[in-house]
Amino acid sequence: MGIGELSRRSGVSPRLLRYYEEQGLLAPERLASGYRAYTEDDVDTVRRIRMLLAAGLNTATIAGVLPCVTDTDGALAPGCAGVADDLRRERARLDRAVADLLAARDTLDGILTGAPAGEAARPSPVDA
Repeated sequence: MGIGELSRRSGVSPRLLRYYEEQGLLAPERLASGYRAYTEDDVDTVRRIRMLLAAGLNTATIAGVLPCVTDTDGALAPGCAGVADDLRRERARLDRAVADLLAARDTLDGILTGAPAGEAARPSPVDA
C-alpha cells in the first residue's frame, strides 16, 4: 500500500509517517519509481509507535524497544530480555518529570497567593 493508504488506515499524516521512517521506526520498501510500499504489518507498527509515544517515550527510545515489544490483542508487553528494565527506567524518568511539574505548580500557587517561598500554598476554591 502507498503512504496515503497507510495514513488513512493508521490515522497518522503522511508527513509524520515520513518522520517515523527518518527515525528508523518504519522501513518501507522503495519501488523503482521511488514510491514507498507499506505492508499490513506497518499498520500494526504505526499503532505500536503511537502507543509508545502516548506512554511518554521519545522516538530514540522507541527505536530501541519497538522490536522487543509484543502485541497481543492491542495490549503491548515486553518481549525481549532487558526491555522491561528499559521501560522501568523510562517510568522513573516520567516520575521525576511529574515531581518537577508538581513542584513548579506549587511555586506558581505560592506566587499567585503571595505565600513566602518554601511554604505550601493552597489554591483558592475557585482553582480547585
